[in-house]
Amino acid sequence: MRYFISFEKLLKRYEMLADSENLFLASKAKKLLDAQKPYPELREGFEDFSLLQEHRDIIDLLLQDSFSEVLTHNEIKAATLAYDNVIFQSSERFQKILREAGPDFKLVIRNQKEEVDYIMAATVILKFYYGAKLDFSRPVYYDIPDAQGVVHQYRILYNADFMEILPTERSLELSEEQIQELLEHPKDLELWQKRIPPDSFVAKGFVIANMFDVTAEHSISEIKSKLIASDKRGSDNFMTDLQETFRSFFKIRDLKVGFVTYNYKENQFAKVYGKGIESYLLNNKELEDCEKALCPGCYERLLEEIDYSVIPDVDKFFERSGGGAPYKALREQGIKSAIFAPIASEGKLLGILEIVSGTKGVLNGVNATKLEDVMPYIVSAVTRSKIEEENLIDAIIQHECTTVHSSVLWKFQQEARRFIVDDMQGMNPAFREIVFKEVYPLYGQIDIKDSSRARNAAIQRDLLIQLAEIKEVLRAAFEEYQLPVYEELMYRVTNHVEEIKEVLHTNSEQAIFDFVKEEVEPVFSHLMKTNKDLAGKIAAYEAKIDAGTESYYDHRRNYDESVMRTNRRMASIIDKRQEDAQRMFPHYFERYKTDGVEHNMYIGDSISEEMAFQPLYLKNLRLWQLQVMCEMENAFYHLKPQLPVQLDVASLILVYNTSLSIRFRMDEKRFDVDGTYNARYEVIKKRIDKSFIKGTDQRLTETGKMCIVYSQKKDEIEYLRYIRFLKSKGYFTDNVEVVELEGLQGVTGLKAIRAEILYQKGNETERTYTYEDLMEELKP
Repeated sequence: MRYFISFEKLLKRYEMLADSENLFLASKAKKLLDAQKPYPELREGFEDFSLLQEHRDIIDLLLQDSFSEVLTHNEIKAATLAYDNVIFQSSERFQKILREAGPDFKLVIRNQKEEVDYIMAATVILKFYYGAKLDFSRPVYYDIPDAQGVVHQYRILYNADFMEILPTERSLELSEEQIQELLEHPKDLELWQKRIPPDSFVAKGFVIANMFDVTAEHSISEIKSKLIASDKRGSDNFMTDLQETFRSFFKIRDLKVGFVTYNYKENQFAKVYGKGIESYLLNNKELEDCEKALCPGCYERLLEEIDYSVIPDVDKFFERSGGGAPYKALREQGIKSAIFAPIASEGKLLGILEIVSGTKGVLNGVNATKLEDVMPYIVSAVTRSKIEEENLIDAIIQHECTTVHSSVLWKFQQEARRFIVDDMQGMNPAFREIVFKEVYPLYGQIDIKDSSRARNAAIQRDLLIQLAEIKEVLRAAFEEYQLPVYEELMYRVTNHVEEIKEVLHTNSEQAIFDFVKEEVEPVFSHLMKTNKDLAGKIAAYEAKIDAGTESYYDHRRNYDESVMRTNRRMASIIDKRQEDAQRMFPHYFERYKTDGVEHNMYIGDSISEEMAFQPLYLKNLRLWQLQVMCEMENAFYHLKPQLPVQLDVASLILVYNTSLSIRFRMDEKRFDVDGTYNARYEVIKKRIDKSFIKGTDQRLTETGKMCIVYSQKKDEIEYLRYIRFLKSKGYFTDNVEVVELEGLQGVTGLKAIRAEILYQKGNETERTYTYEDLMEELKP
């Protein structure tokens, strides 16, 4: 595929901004567009990379917003072509990283081969032009050494907002059979070039590669992986690879790693037999009594206190001890600093991890604390011989996945066992994706109404109070000194007040924060030193500033606390009631907090390990969900009078009558619906709470009503039956309506039931209220 560097999509974005109501943005966008006009090739695209240098100034100007000068020393990013190393703009921090890597360093994506490069590009074409249902996302990394030669891992995330793929006259029509043939031969470069010939498509635009230093996380993951693998002692590369990983982890190029086992019966250290495994305490000895191998201080820390022993300067300790152990053995091996970490389980010493360096002071008591992140895995590796399979299964699940819901744990354990069998048979084991087919989804949310408006109102009040306090100090300073600069600052404070008095704009909070930090605080700092009366006023002002936000945080704290308490209360109810629901029939459940509480459930035969699924259990779970969400509504309105900010909530249930498949996404560590067709369900979930009743400007969700969205007539009949039943139990009134919804983008034909909820006040169980009645009753 040919690549044309083009800024057309970026320029289209600036064309939109040129019509913005924000005069600053519009003016800036127009200036950029005018600056580009003499260079049409920047819009049309070009293959000649020398033009990048020729148009360096205008390209820098166009990318100014994408590469903020304020963040250039913090962000690691570059303008480039996807999966390529042509870089024509980058942040200062990324340039510094490349400079430190040295002049001979060549920037390449990890494990990328030429044939994979071509097939990757063709796969993108297959999905976005031919419409094939593919998911080819995978992590992409750069491995870059620093000035000391220690390799850092940087994960690359591509932003392709400014790219497009276009066919040429050489492109071919592909049948479903031909597409399937390609998918069946993912490494056959000749076949892929036949079906999608070279130069049959062009990629026009550019991408922004955002990079993140994941060295510490990657090192810990690598350590875990190496310790999980079987037959470590027999591996030729185990110690070499482990040592390189520890070097990246500690950022010390000459670091070495050793192990020694502990025989508690003989109180001896013993050599660990394995390829490349050394012991720097034993120094080529097979065995050594612990009292002889260690000085009294090291012996006490390692064997009695089970704590780290750190030697930042071997020569210094050697002189102090008169050439005693372990300093003599370390000095003979050219070691200048060392950390010895006890490997212990349940208070029993099993061995010692030895980390040494030929440089004085680089291993010390500060970076020794980093071992706390990896020692548990080392302990697990040493003790796994006692409970081999159980520990290994748990370690693989922990390594490959996040915490797994109890209903699907059996499937992960089954896959872990297969992983072990493949490993023992000399195969290259891989943790396969976990898929549950033909499951029925249930989704519900209790959302805080107008949360953005309430949050903005809280921010607005805090800012107005803070600005008023600042103005009072400035007025006192002006009256005292009659300096025009104080009057000018008061004028600017008044402007900020006027700007946010009616409405809080998107950039207002940051603008005021910057104004206070850059203009007001230096003045206050000066006044604090020169005027005792003003110093008292400023001290009173600063006492009201929150240390975490560096601004007033009174109304916002009340809002945040109200949201937190609301979420915590509602989440506790559904979590507790889930225990009962799981006993009825096992199903997958996940719950997460936003401005409210949302939950997903999936039920079906493939999830249940033992019980046979029947449609009855789906109906039961739907009824359970409806009942529990009414209980959550009641719990919120019991809590509402105690909240600092009086919020409201609205509830919604989405009914989806078609079974689908869910797949555990290894990269995201979560379940997601599988396949493009099933993705319609996710689209509806994300958009439904913003929908309107057809022919009106009325939002679907409303306080005091349970909204149940569906598309099938049989779902309507089923849920009206549930509502009649729950009405008899005091959950709903007779006020039930069925409405049609306005079509959403890509979704039409949805309807909804809106049922008025009955509420109970306090401990009353007999008397019930509608939402309006309850609000009247709760008035002080």
